[in-house]
Amino acid sequence: MPTLTKTGQLRDLEGRHKSLLRLVELSVTLNSTLDLDELLQLITATASELLECEAASILLYDEKNPRLYFAAATGSNPDKLAEIPVPIDNSLAGTIFRTNQPLVLNSVEQDPRHYSLVSDHIKFKINSLLGVPMLIKDRTMGVLEAVNKKEGGFSDSDVAVLSVTAAHAAIAINNARLLKSTQQALEKVKTTNQIKSNFLSLASHELRTPLGIIIGYATFLQESSKGESSEHANHVLGAAAQMHALLDQMSNLTLLQSDEMQMKPIRISIQDVLNFALDEIKYSAARRDLKLVLAFDENPIFVNVDAEKTTLALVNLLNNAIRFSPKGSEIVIGAVKQEKHIMIWIQDHGIGIPVDKLQKIFEEFYQIEPPNTRSYGGLGIGLPIAKGLIEAQGGKIWAESEGEKLGSTFKILLPIA
Repeated sequence: MPTLTKTGQLRDLEGRHKSLLRLVELSVTLNSTLDLDELLQLITATASELLECEAASILLYDEKNPRLYFAAATGSNPDKLAEIPVPIDNSLAGTIFRTNQPLVLNSVEQDPRHYSLVSDHIKFKINSLLGVPMLIKDRTMGVLEAVNKKEGGFSDSDVAVLSVTAAHAAIAINNARLLKSTQQALEKVKTTNQIKSNFLSLASHELRTPLGIIIGYATFLQESSKGESSEHANHVLGAAAQMHALLDQMSNLTLLQSDEMQMKPIRISIQDVLNFALDEIKYSAARRDLKLVLAFDENPIFVNVDAEKTTLALVNLLNNAIRFSPKGSEIVIGAVKQEKHIMIWIQDHGIGIPVDKLQKIFEEFYQIEPPNTRSYGGLGIGLPIAKGLIEAQGGKIWAESEGEKLGSTFKILLPIA
């Protein structure tokens, strides 16, 4: 008799050891799998194997409609099971969910809480049932059930094994849900950005034709008229030129976003590039009585850059300085060699930039001022374009400012040829 008892204890220990090893394997697999459907099938299959029962199922809580629904079950069609709403009240799973306590029933049909609609729907008779809550932190997310023990009834040992399985499952399912929601959010952002890019491209294309007609007629009127009429035509041409520049900016932004902008680097002195940019903005600076102070040597410092694109980047930075500088102030444009790089800076004495906004100003369409109370113009795309053009050529660009009303300095670092 003692020998039989010892043999039984050994079998029990072997069974526990096997269960522990299987739970460790399950934990490792769950932590390396983020596909929700795959996780659900793995959990139910493992639970059936560990408890030596006919089937296992996972019921998750639907927060939008306060009820439980079958997310997965072994040996059953999950889509067909999902059609069955399981009430929180008056059901075995609902009782487990509400009480947060395991439930063992080795004679299910005699319990008034048995929700027979499930058995009838899938043509599966439930004789015995073990259910445990699936907890994540202090929240119950669902119920893990095992049904029809193959030999005997469900024991306290089965409750412990299924509870551990449910704890691992809850964490894995929560992680998979978080990943899925993050992926959906990213996809939504990607779609929104694509719509925005398509709009910019379409708008810049469609507006060019009527703008060309306006410029043509305004030029004709300016040349053929005198006095006040000629002055009006000149105002129209100025506004049209500003609009044309904005359309060019929109086109450049869409090209940068789609990685379709081609760079054609040449060996050129940075002084030449700076002078090209200064030629384009000198009249805008003169209209605001701004003094342009040049702080770079005449001795050429050569770089390998796309001259046109780099000029555009500098023009955007200079226009930004002009827009935010008070009339009669000065803008300093400098360049100096620093080992294997050249540092370019544009310094103004304008409204300055709050320290916490120094990075955000390079974001597309970002404006420091509220849109309804703006004092300065612009679409908020000049700086992002400048950043894109410089970084596409292996350079760096950033802004420095002591704060509001203390001016700002934009710096560019480019490799020397």
